[in-house]
Amino acid sequence: MGGAVVATPRLVLRPFTAMDQEPFFSLNAHPAVIEALGSAPTRAECDAELSRANAELEREGWGPWAVEERSGGRFVGLVGLHRVSPDLPFAPAVEVAWRLHPDHWGHGYASEAAGAALRYGFDAGGLDEVVSFTTTSNARSQAVMVRLGMVRDVQGDFDHPRLPEGDPLRPHVLYRVTPSLLAPTVAS
Repeated sequence: MGGAVVATPRLVLRPFTAMDQEPFFSLNAHPAVIEALGSAPTRAECDAELSRANAELEREGWGPWAVEERSGGRFVGLVGLHRVSPDLPFAPAVEVAWRLHPDHWGHGYASEAAGAALRYGFDAGGLDEVVSFTTTSNARSQAVMVRLGMVRDVQGDFDHPRLPEGDPLRPHVLYRVTPSLLAPTVAS
């Protein structure tokens, strides 16, 4: 199993294992997560996403990590870095993304884990800028972006090319961060 392991005071970011497949599928099937994603992926699609995440960790040294609580080892979700799809208007770029089970919302885990992923990407990964994006209606994720020190690129806001015209999730906002902007409170 390749890829770095990153620890924060409360969390561990690590490669995915077979033990993560069921909780990751459950996370993606939760109604609050579906509301942000638009639909629930199948179990096979979830398993394939985890395989791609581990392949990216192996290839890049960073990628989407499984996140677990340090005390007790409970699966929290997915947080990490990812090269964006070339069909996005701001590609090529690396994004920081998160998807946590709603049971873990409101504890600062997304900011803590994403801050650690960004610091790792800037320091060990040699990245000089990272983006994040979400639908315009996802205020929770936008609040995490602001806490991370990310700045909205209003000129970069876009309609997601893989969502159909008229889909309420199609309009997206784009945020950017560089090492000098990264909020120190979430980078430890």
